[in-house]
Amino acid sequence: MPSPLDGFHELVSGIDYPMFIVTTVAPDGTKGGCLVGFVTQASIEPPRLVVCLSKANATFRVAQQAELLAVHFLGRSNMELSRLFGEETGDEIDKFTRCHWVVGPGGVPLLPGCKGWVAATIRERFDTGDHVAFLVEPFMANAERPNETQLSFQQVREMEPGHPAD
Repeated sequence: MPSPLDGFHELVSGIDYPMFIVTTVAPDGTKGGCLVGFVTQASIEPPRLVVCLSKANATFRVAQQAELLAVHFLGRSNMELSRLFGEETGDEIDKFTRCHWVVGPGGVPLLPGCKGWVAATIRERFDTGDHVAFLVEPFMANAERPNETQLSFQQVREMEPGHPAD
């Protein structure tokens, strides 16, 4: 039987938004990182982003304890990295043993080779349903390859997520 929301799901499945990798670290040193699509600029002055993390995700649990996030902007050349952070789960493996990373501000893992990254302070957390929105304020950024074409949802939509989307 059709649902009154079938049209909604059909419409949003065609959106081609950019993909990001979010990394963070808890006070005890536990690292987390995952592929996310729900990121948007929320303010120009002060500069702010909204980053949504799934409650089912291991990175969400780390971010709940964290003060900082790093948001990595992905280019098309970052497909393998996006597979690692999108198809694997931190509940089962340490993703950071399978990629190159460096220690960033406050111990947050940074992933060289992306278009760039933003390190940000978590200002607020808002429950939005199956995700939590983190309002973050950038304090440092690196534009390594800003002109590379961004990696988008339609390019990764066939990935098998480490956790179910619902």
